[in-house]
Amino acid sequence: MKTKHFIFIAVICLSTNLAQATTSKSGIKWVGWSEDIFRTAQKENKLVILDLEAIWCHWCHVMDAKTYSDPKVAEIMKAHYIAIKVDQDSRPDLSNRYEEYGWPATIIFSPTGQELVKHSGYIASEQMISLLEAVVKDPTPGPSITPTKAVAVAENALLTKDQRAQLSQDYVEQYDTKYGGWDFGHKFLQADSVEWALSENARGNEDLGKKANDTLKLAAKLIDPAWGGIYQYSAEGWDEPHFEKIMSYQGDALRIYSLAYAQTKNQEYLKNAQAVRTFLKNFLTSPEGAFYTSQNADLVDGEHSGEYFKLGDKERRAKGTPRVDKNSYGRENGWAISGMVALSIATGDSAPLKEAIKAAEWIQKNRALPNGGFRHDTKDGKRLYLGDSLYMASAFLQIYAATADRKWLKSAENTGDFVRNHFTFKDAAGKTGGFITGENPSAKLFAPLPQRDENVAAARFFNLLHHYTGSKTAKEASDQAMRYLASPNPLAVSPASSILIADYETTHAPLHLTIVGSKKDTNATALFVKAAAYPSSYKRIEWLDRNEGALPNPDVTYPTLDKAAAFICSNNRCSRPIYNPDEVLAQIRKIAGLPGRS
Repeated sequence: MKTKHFIFIAVICLSTNLAQATTSKSGIKWVGWSEDIFRTAQKENKLVILDLEAIWCHWCHVMDAKTYSDPKVAEIMKAHYIAIKVDQDSRPDLSNRYEEYGWPATIIFSPTGQELVKHSGYIASEQMISLLEAVVKDPTPGPSITPTKAVAVAENALLTKDQRAQLSQDYVEQYDTKYGGWDFGHKFLQADSVEWALSENARGNEDLGKKANDTLKLAAKLIDPAWGGIYQYSAEGWDEPHFEKIMSYQGDALRIYSLAYAQTKNQEYLKNAQAVRTFLKNFLTSPEGAFYTSQNADLVDGEHSGEYFKLGDKERRAKGTPRVDKNSYGRENGWAISGMVALSIATGDSAPLKEAIKAAEWIQKNRALPNGGFRHDTKDGKRLYLGDSLYMASAFLQIYAATADRKWLKSAENTGDFVRNHFTFKDAAGKTGGFITGENPSAKLFAPLPQRDENVAAARFFNLLHHYTGSKTAKEASDQAMRYLASPNPLAVSPASSILIADYETTHAPLHLTIVGSKKDTNATALFVKAAAYPSSYKRIEWLDRNEGALPNPDVTYPTLDKAAAFICSNNRCSRPIYNPDEVLAQIRKIAGLPGRS
């Protein structure tokens, strides 16, 4: 098939999660995704078109209202296609498979499931008619279809010296010297890149510290001044936001602005983090305390809402409120919980932590699977997704770091075991490396593959879990994720910062902070809060109350004292006992050999 090679347009769109067939006003019969569809397609000798959308987005609304409502488009589709409509948030396996195409993503398949066309973004009626007719005339792969690169995992869990150097160079080159921020084109808060810059700044790199601070100040333009929350991105520079508010961006903004506040004490960063929390509380929190998924970009589907979002709270509410996706997915709750915990740790305010724990308990009650895992939603059938269990496991570990309550560490361990048992990937040569994005016993045509961001999260989670517990299986799981990340495919994907972070953490022990004393001792509590607030996303903080027995990983022996004390361990040495909470941060920097303020 010879068709025009379509230009990438990173856009967003509307969808309903269609569990069963529905018929649009134009007569298109939309069905949900199933590999059984291709048996029907072969029987009826029809092509298959997948409209992969997102509930929160503008251009999908436009595509539904204009393109798929066009009688000629509907006529061709009814005659020659089986039409599938899927909300990508509801299907992480499909979302991860086609994420590079943006939303809406339009994929056309042969009756046997071979990809023929992959298109990113809005397609106008005339263009869609031409495309649909061209594929009917010539149902062979077009120029948008390139050979799938086989995943071959690396032999070693460690990056080579050359790989590390190349990533570092890529990271420098990915900084936008014209507009600021990492990556080019659309501007958004690239969380991993800012996190790496903040970490490097803590180790003395002032240039990256300046770039991080410049980026955080620019990204603040994406925070809604009336309701809080952060918009997904800006189309040109930082001044043309698209107004959807997605949980992944809310969680990242909470986490990164909280970390930046802890490091710099810049009140604007605290204000930004609190604005995101306010939005989550007011718009994306269920009555039971779980977190919803997103808020729509449009007040009226398909109509640009720029003027609406210029209004204040009262004026907006008089016109109505953009629709909220009230699904409470395991993955999205993991993101939100981790962000809330980061804010609580950075400020010492227990309220965000309480909100995080309430959501975690709801997920445990309503999304739990046997043996420690979590489902995405209540309607998943036999499908399991890595993200739901992985990000909840990470959230449990963050709650443990903030509370020293060992039940949360146990939950993290149990869910980590579930991840290892259900999502391990082996390449064609039989080598184990990485974790697949989903598990579906019936997935034969579209076997799930590893996804880069999830494996970065897995490497980081399992590595930190290993340090907290001493578990060899956790270390092996971290190495497993790194063998995938050290292979050619993920190394070539932006941003470089993600793998740099995972590489650093898996080759360095975290700063180890331990409070020794009774949990009923107010001074021990003050020491714990101060130690937890140390501005690092990579630290191991524990509380040894001898009434609870030894620590889960008793790799350091602490003296028995007559009063509560903090100990700081780094580079194979530990501090003297610290009794005064006001001395904790200064002693951390001294022991760790770090520059900067205390």
